[in-house]
Amino acid sequence: MIDWDVAVNTGVRLVRPGPQVDLSDARQAVVQLRELSTVAAGHVREFTGMNPLEPAGPAVVVDRPGWIRANVDGFRVVIEPVLEQMGADRPSNSPSANLTSAVGSRITGMQLGAVLSYLAGKVLGQYELFLPPDPDGSLPTGRMTLVAPNIVSTEREMDVDSRDFRLWVCLHEETHRMQFTATPWLRGYVQELMQELLLSSEMDAADLVSRLRSAGEAVADAVRGNGEGNLITAIQSPEQREIMDRVTAVMSLAEGHGDFVMDAVGPEVVPTVATIRARFQKRRASVNPVDRIMRQLLGMDMKMRQYEEGAAFVRAVVADVGMAEFNRVWTSSETLPTLAEIRNPTAWVDRVVRPAAITE
Repeated sequence: MIDWDVAVNTGVRLVRPGPQVDLSDARQAVVQLRELSTVAAGHVREFTGMNPLEPAGPAVVVDRPGWIRANVDGFRVVIEPVLEQMGADRPSNSPSANLTSAVGSRITGMQLGAVLSYLAGKVLGQYELFLPPDPDGSLPTGRMTLVAPNIVSTEREMDVDSRDFRLWVCLHEETHRMQFTATPWLRGYVQELMQELLLSSEMDAADLVSRLRSAGEAVADAVRGNGEGNLITAIQSPEQREIMDRVTAVMSLAEGHGDFVMDAVGPEVVPTVATIRARFQKRRASVNPVDRIMRQLLGMDMKMRQYEEGAAFVRAVVADVGMAEFNRVWTSSETLPTLAEIRNPTAWVDRVVRPAAITE
């Protein structure tokens, strides 16, 4: 259903080149980013009180095409088992069905590659949660990746101290690595949610027409600058929206926790953190009309709200009960906040922390 090679080739062909950097400066940036990712690991561990169950190691530093290839690999790990299951439920070996499948998979691959080519110029780093199996067949737990051209471009645009900014980015991504390496069950939980979301995508012709109409309205609203509709929510069924609420809750927690830690570690670690945060927020808010439309359609504005709401949740809980009690959130899927609790931190504290305190 998806031609992964077409996705990679399309993305790599369409992606814009990174900033012009002297070879010596580029090498220095790569070396420093790897070093700072290791430095960040110590700060995150000390600040959060979380303990990874495996050694961290330095981050992998990539360019934009490398980021595209890595994300296609990640999509394959999550999506291919679901596609195989869906295909087994609808077997067809007729020539027309095979031709339709081949053409459709190339079109889908091109669409995925085009989206990734756009995103590849925006992402500073990420924790790659889903990786292809090692040669021995074992599944890696994850990998911290930094996109060097985007980091260099952003620090230049904001005119901030490069070392401070690079460490600041590393603190955020290292927090994600800590979340998943200190909480082994979380990776499987997220993968189950993603696969459940995909498997709930069956629709009849009437549903398809209705969702295509919603998608068209979302595009029109984005172009006009009206509303907050995006293609992700426009094509979802009620069942998918319920699953998506759970996905949004866990991602808001993860992203908000990363934002909280990267700022709260303190100016003794990142001396210009206040300046960096202020200029970063200003940069997020000031986008050109084309970027504004793309951000809304691809759900990037929704992701920005995840950062904001998640960070507000973490700040409120830590201020109320402290970091050690906040860390109860990582105990199991039952202690994760719901989307309603993300927006009402006291409700999570009353459900998870205070009942436990009463019985002790």
